[in-house]
Amino acid sequence: MDPVIIVGAGPVGLTLALALARQEVPSVVLDEGPGKDEPRPARTVVLREETAALTERLTGVPLAREGAHWAGWRSLRRKQVMREVTFGDADPAPLHIAQHVLTGALREALAGEPLVKLVVDSRLDTVEQESSGVTAHTRGPKGTWWRGSYLVGCDGPRSTVRKLQDIRFPGRTAVERHAVAALRTELPWADEALLHRTPPWRTSGPSAAEITARPLPDGVWRLDWLLPPGKDLVTPDLLLARVRETLIGWTGGPTPSYELLDTGVHTVHHRLARRWRVGRVFLAGDAAHLLGALGTQGLDEGLRDADNLAWKLALAWHHGPHEALLDSYQAERRGIVAGRLRAADQVLPLLRGGAGLRAYVPGSARGHDALLTDGHLGRGALGAPGAYDNSPLAPRHLEAEVPVDTEPGAQVTDVRVTAEDGSFVPLRDRLGRGALLVVLVAPGTGVWDRKHWVTAGIMPRLAAAVAALPHPAELLVAESYPGAAAHTVLLVRPDGHLVAALGGVRPADLYAAAEATLGGPSKAEATVGSAAK
Repeated sequence: MDPVIIVGAGPVGLTLALALARQEVPSVVLDEGPGKDEPRPARTVVLREETAALTERLTGVPLAREGAHWAGWRSLRRKQVMREVTFGDADPAPLHIAQHVLTGALREALAGEPLVKLVVDSRLDTVEQESSGVTAHTRGPKGTWWRGSYLVGCDGPRSTVRKLQDIRFPGRTAVERHAVAALRTELPWADEALLHRTPPWRTSGPSAAEITARPLPDGVWRLDWLLPPGKDLVTPDLLLARVRETLIGWTGGPTPSYELLDTGVHTVHHRLARRWRVGRVFLAGDAAHLLGALGTQGLDEGLRDADNLAWKLALAWHHGPHEALLDSYQAERRGIVAGRLRAADQVLPLLRGGAGLRAYVPGSARGHDALLTDGHLGRGALGAPGAYDNSPLAPRHLEAEVPVDTEPGAQVTDVRVTAEDGSFVPLRDRLGRGALLVVLVAPGTGVWDRKHWVTAGIMPRLAAAVAALPHPAELLVAESYPGAAAHTVLLVRPDGHLVAALGGVRPADLYAAAEATLGGPSKAEATVGSAAK
């Protein structure tokens, strides 16, 4: 079978290629550039816990060493501390990392992957598809025709794939603009990220009404200044003045020593592609959506696109077309991103419009800070990862379904489990392999060797039910799971979202939930079933 063609070699495209390879699906990555990225310390990304774990799982690189997990978060308004957050095991910090470092780790992992072919200096100009596959043409020194089973456009905001498929990309332009600088210096808040609104050294005008400081390794900080609406030029002199003014304001003395590493202007757009799938062609990342106002992170959502799409493409590649499953990619991912864009667009006028929030919410200053903190830290309507609770893949009418602390469709909690070889591993380590995960909650098993309980109690019946599922599944055992009673059985998708929690071993319900997760029987299975009748 032909490989999957991935257009674009940014973090989303590279992540998708590695995720497919992990599930034994070959791919060709068409890179318009030379195959390496210019170091840009001021171009950074913030990844939530699950997406940081995804990239570490795929690269084998402990990216926390290359980026920074913040010790805390602090919001100031004028001189008053409005909100403080201290991160720890119960409340993990996001990962802040330079984008070129992340991309470099992905490229290095890809270089050692025999199932992935990276082709540089190759610009797409034609896509043709029929029922059996996709053909793409690239121009450049290595211009040629490429044949693939599917094609995924991960080629950014100006996506050629999106344009060739005549997909509209409506939305709003220049929702926010920020002047950005990366510098090495010492600030009073070591290892803490900071949001400072209405700093006291700026008594009038909106030009520095909001400043964000986020630490990186080796004493480097990324500073963002919210700019007023419009297209006023940000000159080097203006930016240097802004740096000195901010450092003096925060340290309370003469300008501290600093080393300016990089500068830029970051413009936030809000756009959402009308369609994310046209036959065998898909969109992901910035080709499908642009967001980022109020501290939200667009790349984080792009990586979730890749994680969602990879296991669905892998299943179709290995077992034949599952149209309902492939259609669910757009339904799930577009629905989540559309909800975040709606939330941002509703809140934005309140937070940026003069009196704004004071006209609507008592205690407006604290409400303002809470909303912005949610966006920056990946919480609430602005920032929290979405749940696929309305997914077309959600099973219906399971008699044995029981509640746990994770809602169906949400990302599962990372608990320690016993794998089939008897080893103890984090649940998250078993994701992304193409198999469904069945987790039995069995208190007490952690203190006994697996050989003593694997043939006892309900285990043989559960193992038989797992073996009979319509798709390969791995049986895991956990000492506990938040909100789950003993003998609860969890069915988890390959991308880590909970399908259902069942009270005990219920083979019929487990099978029905697994079949729904796959979008129902494949065409081939349906044909066989119809012929058998």
